[in-house]
Amino acid sequence: MKLSTTQALRAAGLDPAVVERIVRGALDEDLGPERRDVTSVATVPDEQVDTADVVARADGVVAGLAVAAAVFDLAATRTVRVLPVAADGDRVARGDVLATVTGPTRSLLTAERTALNLLSRMSGVATHTRAWVEALAGTKATVLDTRKTTPGLRALEKYAVRAGGGANKRLGLYDVAMIKDNHKLAAGGIGPAYRRVQEVFPDVPVQVEVTSVAEAVEAVEVGADFLLCDNMTPELLTEVVSAVGDRAELEATGGLTLDTVAEYAATGVDYLSVGALTHSSPILDIALDLRPAEPRARD
Repeated sequence: MKLSTTQALRAAGLDPAVVERIVRGALDEDLGPERRDVTSVATVPDEQVDTADVVARADGVVAGLAVAAAVFDLAATRTVRVLPVAADGDRVARGDVLATVTGPTRSLLTAERTALNLLSRMSGVATHTRAWVEALAGTKATVLDTRKTTPGLRALEKYAVRAGGGANKRLGLYDVAMIKDNHKLAAGGIGPAYRRVQEVFPDVPVQVEVTSVAEAVEAVEVGADFLLCDNMTPELLTEVVSAVGDRAELEATGGLTLDTVAEYAATGVDYLSVGALTHSSPILDIALDLRPAEPRARD
């Protein structure tokens, strides 16, 4: 990848090595074992150079422009220049040009689908997230994502949540301990499970899943300061907030929709986690439009 693309990825909080691995895997899938685009090779001269526009086909929020640039960089046989017109996090309208790309025509066409797949996916997640952020405006609650991500694309999808205005919960099983029902059963209860995590990984944040006021109180009394309130009604959440709200951060999850988000936020919880941000967001339709070749002067 070019230095400018690497810098843009780092500025977005994305690891260039991770992005390169994802992009190379996606290109390998498209190009097959012989590494070829038979249509472009057959129809486009190797020396031909063109400019194309990356265009929104629907209203939404864009995310992943630097990732798309990485695709063009890694698919190109010669230098490709990508000039962003929009920025990640921008709200865009149907017909808006998001970026222009100039380079070998074959390379542009070879990279097209992979670049658009990733850009459309990330922009769809950002667009969906923005709807939740706007629904929570005026409340203290923040919308979080979950680990319900597309295998292999977690880094990109969680970045897209941030671009949409949401926040990341935990990146994986390694950075935050989440004591869920099965852990409680296996360890013999909330107290034993919590203490074991603290003993083995004293520097790792711990969150405890609770399903009742009694469990919430028990978790706080053993030292937990971050509770996941699973599948609770707004009425039950209000009781939990009253019982432990000043001693722990509270996250509500399970059965949340945009139609009910205001009711859940009004309970006083700090976070609403929504798996649908990453597992059910529709893509934002985005296209690559090759500009018509300029007429050549006649002799």
